[in-house]
Amino acid sequence: MNKLLVSLLLTMGVTGVANAAGDATAGQTKAAVCGACHSPDGNSVAPNFPKLAGQGERYLLKQMQDIKGGKRTVVEMTGLLNNVSDQDLADISAYFASQKGSIGQADPKLVARGEALFRGGNLEAGMPACTGCHAPTGAGNDLAGFPQLSGQHAQYVAKQLTDFREGNRTNDGDSMIMRSIAAKLSNKDIEAVSSYIQGLH
Repeated sequence: MNKLLVSLLLTMGVTGVANAAGDATAGQTKAAVCGACHSPDGNSVAPNFPKLAGQGERYLLKQMQDIKGGKRTVVEMTGLLNNVSDQDLADISAYFASQKGSIGQADPKLVARGEALFRGGNLEAGMPACTGCHAPTGAGNDLAGFPQLSGQHAQYVAKQLTDFREGNRTNDGDSMIMRSIAAKLSNKDIEAVSSYIQGLH
């Protein structure tokens, strides 16, 4: 049953993701303005701004397209992508995907609970393990458009999970994969799994 669920999720992810054909070299110059919040190499030092370095190219492209098209609201990015072409978005995605991501540290008090959720899910609540889509190492699945989680800021991850749970973020497709999963997480679960992800490598 779990293999069937993962296969179905991967299939839906593969068919619902835009193709990326970016030029990382061209993207470096085009990404200059992004560096103000995400750092020039995409390893944001501010915990509320996501790390983009090493993130999947397809995922980055889809998120920027969703933000530009109004499917995903990110207040800090309001208007920033309005005059950016599809090729520019692809190039910026390629640039950040080519960078090496950094890893943070997990809170030792939250590691056991966070790891249990990340690796085993919560069978009683019907929540699958995060590893099914995001890989045991947190590397994600670029082909399917599932994001890399490894090393991402805990504060950012917690906000995204909360937004999915509360319906404030809805760009996970008609299948509502992340909204369904996040609905099964308590605040303490979110805190633990977010901390674990920050230190995952």
